[in-house]
Amino acid sequence: MRRKAIRKVTRRKKFRSVDDKHGNTMMEEFHKEDNMRRDITRKEFRNTDDQCNLWRTVGGSQARTEVEKDQYKSATSIQVPNMKGGEGDKSYAKNSSWQRNVILKTMPLIQESNDGLFCNQSILDCLKFADMGCSLGPTGYLPTWQVIEALDSMSHRLNNCKPPMLQVFLNDLPGNDFNTLFKSLPSFYERLKKEKGDEFGQRTFIAARSQAPKGLISDTRVSLNKENIFITETSHPSVHKAYLDQFESNFTTFLRSRRSELEAGGRMVLVFVVDDTIFHPCYFAPLGTAIKDMVSEGLIEESKLEPFNMPVYKPRDEEIWLVIKREGSFDIHQLQITFKEDWVLSLESEDKALDLEKYGKGKQVALRVISAIEPLLVTHFGHAVMDDMFQRYSVKLIEYLETKEGFIKTLVICLIKK
Repeated sequence: MRRKAIRKVTRRKKFRSVDDKHGNTMMEEFHKEDNMRRDITRKEFRNTDDQCNLWRTVGGSQARTEVEKDQYKSATSIQVPNMKGGEGDKSYAKNSSWQRNVILKTMPLIQESNDGLFCNQSILDCLKFADMGCSLGPTGYLPTWQVIEALDSMSHRLNNCKPPMLQVFLNDLPGNDFNTLFKSLPSFYERLKKEKGDEFGQRTFIAARSQAPKGLISDTRVSLNKENIFITETSHPSVHKAYLDQFESNFTTFLRSRRSELEAGGRMVLVFVVDDTIFHPCYFAPLGTAIKDMVSEGLIEESKLEPFNMPVYKPRDEEIWLVIKREGSFDIHQLQITFKEDWVLSLESEDKALDLEKYGKGKQVALRVISAIEPLLVTHFGHAVMDDMFQRYSVKLIEYLETKEGFIKTLVICLIKK
C-alpha cells in the first residue's frame, strides 16, 4: 500500500508544476496532440472577437461545421486599421502634416460651436470634448488645443469669466501607439499650464472600430473584388454597394453612440474624406497594382490578395446627409465647403527644401499612405514584404500621377444634438 501511495504522489508531481511567484497551479497536458491543437487555436483566435463561438470540441477533437467556417472567415476578415507608431521615417508622427492642415481648417467651426454652446446658457462647470481621430503623432493634441483656444477667447469676450474645466476623451484604436503620444504630453502640458493656468481636465478613452465591408465573397466563395483591394473601374457593382452598406451601418452606429453621450444642444465637428465619383480615383489604386505584381512574381500568395479589401470608404456628400437624416438624432448646423488638396502640391508647400524630383514625389506620397495603413498590411501580408512593397508602390505612384490627377477632398460638418 505504501508503495502504491508513493507512485500516486510521484504521478501527481509529474503532471503538476507550481508557480511560486504567483501561486498559480497549472496541470500539464497529457496528450501532445491536444497541446498542438490548443496552440493552433490560440494563434488563429488572437485577433478575433468571436473566439468562443467559432470552435466546438467533439469527443476530445476539434470539428468545424460549414456555419463555423463561415463565422471564422467573417471574424478574421474584420480589419481594424491603425497608424504606424514610433517616430521613424515611415511613422505616422513624421508623415501627418496633411492631417494637421485639415484639422487647422476646422478651427472656425470649432470656435463657432463653442460660442453656440454658451450663447443661451450660463457657463458650465465642465465641458467634455471627444477627439474621434487617431490620437497619434503631433496631431494628437491639436484638436484639444483648438478647443482650449476657443474657450479662452470666449472667456475674454464674456468679461474674463472663468472657463469651464475641460475633460478630453481620446480615441483608443486597437494597436494605437500611445507611448509616442504621451511622450509629447509633458511639453504640451507645460505650454498649456504656462499660458492657460492649472485648470486642465482629466483624460480618458473611448473606442472606435472600422472594418472591411461584408458581402464581398459570393455564395460560391469567390471574391467579387478579385485582384483589387478597393473600388475600381473593374469592380463588380455589388462591391460598391457592399462598401456603401458598410459605411451606412458604421456611421449610423457612430451617431447612435454619440446620441447617448451628448446632452441636447451638444455639438460635433466631423471631418470626412469625400469623393464625387463612384470609382474613387485614389492612392489605393497604385498600391493594389504593386501588390498584384508581387503576386504574379510569387512574392505574395494569391490566396492572401483575394480576401483583402481596404476598410476605408470615401462617401459622397449626399450619402453622409442621408444617414444623418435617417438616424434622426442630429441637425446639420453648418458645413464647410469641400476643399481639395493636391497630393504633390501640398508637399511642396509644406517643405520647400524637399527634393521633389520624379521619384521623390512618389516616395513622399507613398510615405504618407504607408504611415497610415502599414500595420494593417503587415497583419495581412507579413512584415517581410513591406520594404519591397513600399518601393514598388512609390514607382507605381509616379506612373499614376503622370496620367491622372491626385488629390484629396475634405468635407467639414457641424452637427447639433436635438
